[in-house]
Amino acid sequence: MVRTVALVVHPGFQLLDTAGPTSAFEMAERFRPGSYDLVLMAPGGGEIESSSGLKLSAAPLRDGPFDTVMISGGEIIRSMEAVHEILEWLKRTDARRVTSVCSGAYLLAEAGLLDGRRATTHWGSSHDFSRRYPKIELDAERIYIKDGHVWTSAGISAGIDLALALIEDDLGADIARRTAQQLVVHQRRPGGQSQFSALVDLGGHTGRFSALIGWMREHLADQLTVERLADQAAMSPRNFARAFAAETGTTPAKAVERLRLETARMAVETGHLPLEHIAEAAGFGDAGRMRRAFLRSLGQPPQALRRGYK
Repeated sequence: MVRTVALVVHPGFQLLDTAGPTSAFEMAERFRPGSYDLVLMAPGGGEIESSSGLKLSAAPLRDGPFDTVMISGGEIIRSMEAVHEILEWLKRTDARRVTSVCSGAYLLAEAGLLDGRRATTHWGSSHDFSRRYPKIELDAERIYIKDGHVWTSAGISAGIDLALALIEDDLGADIARRTAQQLVVHQRRPGGQSQFSALVDLGGHTGRFSALIGWMREHLADQLTVERLADQAAMSPRNFARAFAAETGTTPAKAVERLRLETARMAVETGHLPLEHIAEAAGFGDAGRMRRAFLRSLGQPPQALRRGYK
């Protein structure tokens, strides 16, 4: 069964948004010949310039049906004429799956394909995306999200994770695993994995809480309640919780767990300390709680990550 995958680009598209997934489908095709037919398209066709200045040659947009449509992100507003053409094309196109990488989610949202659905996009766009599209349940902590026949992914390299998930959905876990190995990707990251606290690390959109984040990293083994964090920030607990969530897109409690998780993950992957010691130093208290946090956010226990990095 040949599955036609339409990869749609536009002036200012992000090169890796397209090249990453394309490479994944290419490798899967090698392991299971006849699985995919890749078609690169753009409004008007011809040579389309990416955000880096490099160009790809694309065919004009054509009618389906397609198995999968994948919309690239990038500098979408560079050509509003191209945007409008893609939106009209999306509204009439017949496809089994519609997907986006990074800010390509804006085009799915504008076409009305994400209304009432869960979706994700690049963490840096989360505040703006949520403001523009209140009908969409944005979860910017996810690498990718599947809601019905619509799949969305986080920024840039997450397009590879999305493509591997699509390949697994089509051809099974073994082909997806072999594809990841061929790409020299350690393994497909689970969709629920966090986008690694990028916005939290910056202290929020304005950097307001950057000093607090640094202090939190130095005191992960302590009891970091909302009250204590608010006191450190010289704010009332209620105002602090509201302001922190608005700035970083997550609650103080989730931020603490994420920072603990990242600290523990690095220790697990790069060191040889017993897991119990790592759990205590990172503030989880015991290895059992740390294991549950790993499973919830990373989709695998600490032992599996340690084995993978030996």
